[in-house]
Amino acid sequence: MSLRKVPEGPLKEGFTTGTCATAAAKAALTALMTGQRPNNIQVHLPIGKILNIPVHSCDFDGDWARCSVIKDAGDDPDVTHGAEIGCEIQLTPGDQVSFKRGEGVGLVTLPGLEIEVGEPAINPVPRKMIRNALTKLRYDHDLQAGIIVTVFVTDGRKIAKKTLNERVGIKDGISILGTTGIVKPYSSSSYIASIVQGIDVAVANQVDELVLNSGGRSEKYLRQLFPGFPEQAFIHYGNWIGETLKKIEASLVKKVSIGIMLGKAVKLAEGRTDTHSCVSGWNKDFVRQLAINVGYGKNKADRIASLNMAGRLTELFDFNAAEPMYQQILQHCYLACRKTLTKAELDMYLVGKNGEIIPYHNI
Repeated sequence: MSLRKVPEGPLKEGFTTGTCATAAAKAALTALMTGQRPNNIQVHLPIGKILNIPVHSCDFDGDWARCSVIKDAGDDPDVTHGAEIGCEIQLTPGDQVSFKRGEGVGLVTLPGLEIEVGEPAINPVPRKMIRNALTKLRYDHDLQAGIIVTVFVTDGRKIAKKTLNERVGIKDGISILGTTGIVKPYSSSSYIASIVQGIDVAVANQVDELVLNSGGRSEKYLRQLFPGFPEQAFIHYGNWIGETLKKIEASLVKKVSIGIMLGKAVKLAEGRTDTHSCVSGWNKDFVRQLAINVGYGKNKADRIASLNMAGRLTELFDFNAAEPMYQQILQHCYLACRKTLTKAELDMYLVGKNGEIIPYHNI
């Protein structure tokens, strides 16, 4: 995801890459059947809605057609927003609808995903949407033919560099995704789905020790502690620590190491496993009590109230492993995680903004 500013007022929904591919495939077959370029295409979504999607480009000749649409993610900060997603179709003998990988669509190279190794990264729901749309058109026009659908994404390789696709074994392009057909702005569902996907791929590739972190910066620092670990061992939880731990608890993972920065740590310490700023702020009274618990006097503890962010706790307490304040925070984080993660071995690390790392001394 990018860092687009959250717009004010009601947020506009968008549509998924799977919806785009369905619209493009339907436009291509419509052009072949009618001999005319469609300006708009109706797509029936899995949730029962119907979207009217503009056709961006369309070329056709004989038993071949190629059409595309422009992905509109609405107000969601989606890296595929504005991308050109299309389908080339080729009529063949028989009655099968089959899929091929065009430029910019990823190739599945690791087990653990919903799609088999060697297949184009077109998820099951988009495949079903495309098949259903084309089957209906064939019936309406009494077409007796099979169809090869080649999905492509202009600049898809470049876009994929902004995702974690390569980590889960999707090479050289993006995935064609979507379960509902629509994109809800700033929804947690897509991020949580990527967490689940990452853990599934790790387990399928015999990785049984995971390093959880909030994102790229903390992962960079944690990699110094785990230099021999494969890419698949590092899982970004974002703000959804609880959802990540639930998935791991139901898996075969044997050990979990969690790296967390101060801003999220003080929330997790209080038991909040969704640390998004829109959901939970940090509780200064709770943190003040932690300071008192480890022996600091009222004067110093009261100074916590003047801090505008938890990261500034380092101005009051030196950021090192010997500082009891941070051990107290880590202990509470550990106990909060243990409520969900009961089977796997667990280590906790507090990560500083400049890469300093404080391990939890669990004794």
